[in-house]
Amino acid sequence: MNSPQTPAAPPAPIRLTSFSHGGGCGCKVAPGLLTEILRGVRNFPVPRELLVGIETADDAAVYRLNDEQALIATTDFFMPIVDDPYDFGRIAATNAISDVYAMGGTPIMALALVGMPIDKLPLEVIGKILEGGESGCAAAGIPIAGGHTIDSVEPIYGLVVMGLVHPDKVKTNAGARAGDVLILGKPLGVGVLSAALKKGALDAAGYAAMIASTTQLNTPGRHLAHLDAVHALTDITGFGLLGHLLEVCRGAKLSAVLDMGSIPMLTDVERLATAGYITGASARNWMAYGDDVALDPAITTMQRALLTDPQTSGGLLVACTPAAVEQVLEVFRGEGFAVATVVGRLESGPAQVRVAA
Repeated sequence: MNSPQTPAAPPAPIRLTSFSHGGGCGCKVAPGLLTEILRGVRNFPVPRELLVGIETADDAAVYRLNDEQALIATTDFFMPIVDDPYDFGRIAATNAISDVYAMGGTPIMALALVGMPIDKLPLEVIGKILEGGESGCAAAGIPIAGGHTIDSVEPIYGLVVMGLVHPDKVKTNAGARAGDVLILGKPLGVGVLSAALKKGALDAAGYAAMIASTTQLNTPGRHLAHLDAVHALTDITGFGLLGHLLEVCRGAKLSAVLDMGSIPMLTDVERLATAGYITGASARNWMAYGDDVALDPAITTMQRALLTDPQTSGGLLVACTPAAVEQVLEVFRGEGFAVATVVGRLESGPAQVRVAA
């Protein structure tokens, strides 16, 4: 008599983050190394129609088409920052599209960039990633008009995104002026939450906060473009708040002062950072630009890590006149960014950042 067979255990769910050596914008090349890589490619002839190129490490390139229109072109892609394939696609798409908003433009279409380990990921998982990307584009009101796919070792997804802006309304990261106030549109801590997620230490509330932040398009940028009192605009991504603020300082040849106590943080981020859930990219960021940052002695190691924490699909950083602060905050609130707040100021001096406790 045959004994009944034990039912086979269901296959373990696929963890997308287990395929990636670094997730989201945390896998960007470190700032110092990127500078070295680009050092030899900056001396090429540039057409006068190219309004924004690589000179100040801005969020996108801008090319004048005529007196009324300029084309914004950008691209961004990375390895999984979360395990859910649909959420991964949404985050990657939102992150790429937001670069257009960071230039003051409106996106018009996208192309998908897809690299997948075809022999390791089920086709339905890959399909969910693409579906998530389409959802992010639908939220921005743009189509995915094409793209390119390859068989790769790690899952990679992102977009090429194009947008339009009036040539006179382009907002770069280099136009700030002494006396400007700094406003941050989203809270920090995406890198910390992603590190906790990868180690199984992120609860449902933390995950929900992370997804809500990383899938929120930086739509205020297209409205801020019409405010003359807004002098500079960028978004905070892989180099952290300090790294992208230093780009603003270098472009404008100014110093910045940050108020640590005013910087908003995502749910439970400070506790998780204190517990050691910090990305390797945070330390690489500090090594790349820490010499240009002066920290108040009261700033803790945990707080420094949050300032260099890589932000995937992070918030806009705005430099505007003090008189325009309330108007800028109203734009943010009107687009659903309730925690946008003043975090510092710009002043005359060398291109560096001072952080006050």
